[in-house]
Amino acid sequence: MTNPVYQGTFVFDNDFSALLPHVPGHGPSDGPVDAPRSTGDSGPGPNDNTPFSDPLFRMEPVAGKCRVICFSPRHDLSLPEMDTSDIRRVVDTWASETAALGAAYRWVQVFENKGAVMGCSNPHPHGQVWASDALPNEPAAEERQQRAYLEQHGSPMLVDYAKREIQMGTRVVHESDHFVAIVPFWAVWPYETLILPKRQVARLPDLTDLARNDLAAFLRALLGAYDRLFDVSFPYSMGWHGAPFEEGPVHHWQLHAHIYPPLLRSATVKKFMVGYEMLGEPQRDLTAEQAARRVRDLVRAHGT
Repeated sequence: MTNPVYQGTFVFDNDFSALLPHVPGHGPSDGPVDAPRSTGDSGPGPNDNTPFSDPLFRMEPVAGKCRVICFSPRHDLSLPEMDTSDIRRVVDTWASETAALGAAYRWVQVFENKGAVMGCSNPHPHGQVWASDALPNEPAAEERQQRAYLEQHGSPMLVDYAKREIQMGTRVVHESDHFVAIVPFWAVWPYETLILPKRQVARLPDLTDLARNDLAAFLRALLGAYDRLFDVSFPYSMGWHGAPFEEGPVHHWQLHAHIYPPLLRSATVKKFMVGYEMLGEPQRDLTAEQAARRVRDLVRAHGT
């Protein structure tokens, strides 16, 4: 299949979608059901895909849709190399795709894998949007914690967290009128950052026109600093977490983006999660404050 000629940001359905809108046996269920067993069978067969009541083996089908976003017709430009006005169009596309898919699915995940080291097989700078009717593990944990914090403290957790980090300043990487990027207190990857709006925003479509302009310039500055850190087009996985699309208020939720870059000491030295880090817990190779200072200095030295 050949894409049409396009002049700006272009979106299309993924030809090799990991999620499908129509899944056999899909539908609402209160829980797994007993799987049929043949006489003498000690458990489910190797080809048995039916959910069953054994608490050690539970499953259910998930329906969804996967889309691809080409940032620009220029194959040689990554996000920080694009003009701010063109990045703004990417932000608008993130928002419009989130709104459209959110009308049909509970969760919409906007993300970008940049660089071969992060598994990106296509060098043309692009991102993806996956939508599903089930809430994945990471946002489900964020949902529980943000809701619990609001119930206990009466204010959104990540709004309070952003204010506290700005007050301290030591882990702040970049700040604008509408956004702040920090190396989070709990960061695992060496130069991990968290992007937060300064005011409560539930989802990408809720960003105002001024905030979208601000975010475009903000991303250009922050991601450009990453590229200058080791003088390489810096690889990463970046993704936005907004409130799930479901009934009821979402006052507990704050939109945010995670950036997970794998490089540690140079363009060729990667951080590996192995040994104790896989079996025990991750270990930091430099403090969050040291990482923030290095990236912050690069943002300030080169501006936007």
